[in-house]
Amino acid sequence: MDDKILLAHGSGGRLSHDLIRKQMVKTFSNPVLNKLDDSAVFELHGRIAFTTDSYVVSPIFFPGGDIGKLAVCGTVNDLSMSGAVPMYLALSLILEEGFPMTDLETILQSIEKTSREAGAFIVTGDTKVVNKGCADKIFITTSGVGIVSEKTDISSANCKPGDKILLSGTIGDHGIALMSRREGIRFETSLQSDCAPLNRLVQEMVASSDLVKALRDPTRGGLAATLNEFAENSRVGIRIHEDRIPIHPEVHAACELMGFDPLYVANEGKLVAVVSAQDAENLIRIMQENRYGAKSSIIGEVVAEHPGKVVMKTTLGTSRIVDMITGELLPRIC
Repeated sequence: MDDKILLAHGSGGRLSHDLIRKQMVKTFSNPVLNKLDDSAVFELHGRIAFTTDSYVVSPIFFPGGDIGKLAVCGTVNDLSMSGAVPMYLALSLILEEGFPMTDLETILQSIEKTSREAGAFIVTGDTKVVNKGCADKIFITTSGVGIVSEKTDISSANCKPGDKILLSGTIGDHGIALMSRREGIRFETSLQSDCAPLNRLVQEMVASSDLVKALRDPTRGGLAATLNEFAENSRVGIRIHEDRIPIHPEVHAACELMGFDPLYVANEGKLVAVVSAQDAENLIRIMQENRYGAKSSIIGEVVAEHPGKVVMKTTLGTSRIVDMITGELLPRIC
């Protein structure tokens, strides 16, 4: 039965010990983790950002990634949206009895590869095993800490009329990639999740300009939710232009088929930035030089009119209010 997760793997005994040493420590080996103390001890200097999130995505493997890659990207990106440089991650696993060991190994390798790309090390964690039927295969919680420079002031409350809205690429890729796998929908070309760590892109933006006002990765609730949060928190209006928002044809087609609006579909490798108008074109150029921002564009502006609301100029020349979604559009998306 060593090809499956057993309840004994969570007992604290020999199997637990072997799982941690042969899987976790071997995969994520670094000087802080290898001590295997009850907490990680490391040095940080300056302002600190801290975040945590849990991942219960279904399916756990999807085009372009898996739950492990998603967990690392989600936490790295949350830190990055505050202008922080991610440094250390904590990893907690809840495994269902009977979960295939080969799947666990694949997920751990994905976590290691993604954390290495981001430059954020797994330094502590926990593993629990629950009875079969008490979880859905695997749940992951990741927490992260990062360093924020003293001059950085990035917040959704910083938007001012005249600022520009920047988007780093196509929207809806993650949500539709998951839904297509879940529902068996096939496309003429391969549509993959955009799941990616964005910290290097953010660091390049912040290094080239001190006029970045707000950052957010539009995950659950999509682009629409993010823009509404900016409008509400800054008490301003936001105007976007439909013809400037990049969307893959496959995402358009799938949304029409299933009755979804791409503005509300989840993303896991895109960012929305509010920046001063005077530096918008420079930042777009910087973003487009990074592979995760190659399709960046200016999609709108902050306005004094209709404070707290987002309005989209449609391709038909009309205006439409883009409100917060009510209910759940795509369940189990992260």
